Amino acid sequence: MAPSGVDRLGRLRRIPEPVSGGIGYRCPVPDKVSKSDQEWRELLTPERYAVLRRGATERAGTGQYVHVKAAGQYLCAGCGAALFDSNAKYDSGSGWPSFYAPVDPATIEEHRDFKMIVPRTEVRCARCGGHLGHVFGDGPVPTGQRYCINSAALRFAKATPAGTATEPQTESEA
Repeated sequence: MAPSGVDRLGRLRRIPEPVSGGIGYRCPVPDKVSKSDQEWRELLTPERYAVLRRGATERAGTGQYVHVKAAGQYLCAGCGAALFDSNAKYDSGSGWPSFYAPVDPATIEEHRDFKMIVPRTEVRCARCGGHLGHVFGDGPVPTGQRYCINSAALRFAKATPAGTATEPQTESEA
C-alpha cells in the first residue's frame, strides 16, 4: 500500500484543491465517493442513474453537450470531479461529446468491456466509479484517443473571463 499522497508507482499526487465555486477539482482524484444504490437513485435523475450506475448509453446525437463549444470543464454528474476540458473536445461525428484526453489520466479508470461482439474499453470516473462512456484508438493528434462520453454522465461548468469554472450550466445556458 502506497503512503498517502503517493500513487502505486511512487509518483507524488497533487493535494485536492477545490475549484472556484466548490465544484470540480484541480487534483487528479480527491477522496473516493461511496453511496448506496438508494442514495444514487435519490441523487440522480433516472437518465443519469441509468448511465452512471447501470452503464446505459444515450442514443447518438441526443445528448445536451454534443454540440457545445463554450470554454469550460466537463464534470462528473455523479460526484463533480473534473474530467474533461473543452480544449480537448472535438467533433468526432460519432453523436457523443468526444475528447482526445481527460484533464488528468488519474481522473478516469479504464476497463475492458465485453458487452458487444468486439471488446471495447469502458471509461469510468475514478472518484465515484460512474460509467462515462468508452475510449477508442481512432482519435486526433496529439493522443490518438477518442473518449466518447455520454452527456448524461456530465455537467458543464462554463469558464469565466478569469479562466475558472463557474457553477454547472443547465441545458439552456450551455
